[in-house]
Amino acid sequence: MSTNSDQSAKGNVNKQVPKKQTNKQKQTKKVEAAIEGAAQIGIEVRKEADFSTWYQQVLTRSEMLDYYDVSGCYIIRPLAYNIWQEVQNYFDAAIKELGVEDTYFPMFVSQRVLEKEKAHIEGFAPEVAWVTKAGSSDLEEPIAIRPTSETVMYPYFAKWIRSHRDLPLKLNQWCNVVRWEFKNPQPFLRTREFLWQEGHTAHFSKEEADTEVLQILELYRQVYEDLLAVPVIRGIKSEKEKFAGGLYTTTIEGFIPTTGRGIQAATSHCLGQNFSKMFDITIEDPNAPAASNAAKMHVIVIPLGLTAKTTEEERKKVENKVNEVVGELKSIGVRAKADLRDNYTPGYKFNHWELRGVPLRLEIGPRDLTNQQTLSVRRDNGVKEPIPLVDLKTRVPKMLDLIQKEMFERAKKVYDEHVKIVLKWEDFVPVLDNKNFVLTPWCEEEKCEDAIKERSARTNTEQEPQDEKAPSMGAKSLCIPFDQPKEPALVPGETKCVNCGQDAKRYGLFGRSY
Repeated sequence: MSTNSDQSAKGNVNKQVPKKQTNKQKQTKKVEAAIEGAAQIGIEVRKEADFSTWYQQVLTRSEMLDYYDVSGCYIIRPLAYNIWQEVQNYFDAAIKELGVEDTYFPMFVSQRVLEKEKAHIEGFAPEVAWVTKAGSSDLEEPIAIRPTSETVMYPYFAKWIRSHRDLPLKLNQWCNVVRWEFKNPQPFLRTREFLWQEGHTAHFSKEEADTEVLQILELYRQVYEDLLAVPVIRGIKSEKEKFAGGLYTTTIEGFIPTTGRGIQAATSHCLGQNFSKMFDITIEDPNAPAASNAAKMHVIVIPLGLTAKTTEEERKKVENKVNEVVGELKSIGVRAKADLRDNYTPGYKFNHWELRGVPLRLEIGPRDLTNQQTLSVRRDNGVKEPIPLVDLKTRVPKMLDLIQKEMFERAKKVYDEHVKIVLKWEDFVPVLDNKNFVLTPWCEEEKCEDAIKERSARTNTEQEPQDEKAPSMGAKSLCIPFDQPKEPALVPGETKCVNCGQDAKRYGLFGRSY
């Protein structure tokens, strides 16, 4: 069995209590973070000065998300849910090409089945939510709400797989899972219920499973980098950080420059024969023994130059052209919309759609009709450029592609600049404290991994008031990158682990993580 997308295979409980700030310090920071004239644009603080408040305002004021009355759970509003649908459409089409079929399994799993796989449940035990009552009656046996679906699905794989002719079995489900996190919840980063995709496949040989693992990991990379313009690093998890009960875990790791923290973006696992043996999934084979850009809207078109002196005929001409442009763009697959609301100024509309992430704005006024053109404005850099109306169908798609490309290149440059190679321990924590990832020679021993986390734990949190909800912690191993540094090259038997001094096996990526 191989792949499945996972937000957090293991949670690490932070044992260090951040130092409390005084009210005076907090008030000073809030004043420094405030943006003058913020009421005009909707966001009141600078991201670099108060990331937590900025993040909350972006999500709520853009109408991506709303808070719910159950802690750690959030309402995903249409603007954000559309991004999820775009990810679904992109990824689902790709896995269908690999022969994956969609399915759906119940969200409930009995205690008996869940606890059958000891190593697996131990990894999730603190996060499992249990149903113990139905109405006023206690259930005879508690029922868990799935934290993931191996123990839900694999007993049925045993019924469906009887010979090598039934392989490979490739199933996928889009669903929700519940992990009752006890750390501070943060929207989209650490929530108690979340939407996800999980694929579960069964193969005749490990080689086939290995291929599937890397194919799916590459698709995850494409979702982030090619669709969302978010750079990631691909690699393999350490034994300590791999998926509970799996053989090995591959991962893509994201980075948030403002806080210097990493975030596990997606994982693809090889489960080996662990679950197949546990649930008695065997086959009969004659030759072998049993074996087991995702914006909701691309373009907003806004009429300009309509004043109290504008005649009704002139107004109609502009609005008709706006609707005509929207129709042309829709005909070639561009998601476009006209904002013809007459109770808001153009400036208000500009801010409204910028806050909601529309990448390209087209402005059309009476003068533009005369010149048979529209003025385009890019959201990502504010660059304005006139486009002849006859060229819209060719120019707009190219412009959207360019926006995607340049957004990714800028983000990739920032990411790469924050990945620092460290060859001696005295540089490790200072580099980490400057909001970077550390790429360092490592022996890959779990004892050393624990020591690195303990030695690098931050004791002074006053420099990070903008992210109070993110617990202060030492650096954990994020992954062992597939793309290892060429300079300085790691020399077997000569290059030493940055922490313990033993021979280093490979460069490991370490960082503070959500």
